[in-house]
Amino acid sequence: MAHDTNASHTALILKVFAFLSLVTIVEVAFGIVKPASLHLTSFLGTSPLNWIFLILTLVKAYGITWYFMHMKEEKKWLRRSVVWTSIFLISYLMILLLIEGSYLHEVLAPYVKWDY
Repeated sequence: MAHDTNASHTALILKVFAFLSLVTIVEVAFGIVKPASLHLTSFLGTSPLNWIFLILTLVKAYGITWYFMHMKEEKKWLRRSVVWTSIFLISYLMILLLIEGSYLHEVLAPYVKWDY
């Protein structure tokens, strides 16, 4: 009976590994290809490609927290307090960085040649 439990844990780990690998492969593919329709346009202060990267990073962070930090087996309110707080703080940091980055770009644009 213990063998079945180990097999189910191994299968779960492989499924999570496959999911996280797939998300990472999608991120890397978008980073290499950089479609012009996603990279050279602007949406809410940055390009849609950046939004895709940010959302996929949050998805990976959630998956790692949920399975590898064993939040799946915890009580509902402990899970919510850990995951929601992390998602809120990461989203808040992203918004602040986007606001400050766009401000700095607007202020420095006349003085700096953006060569990238």
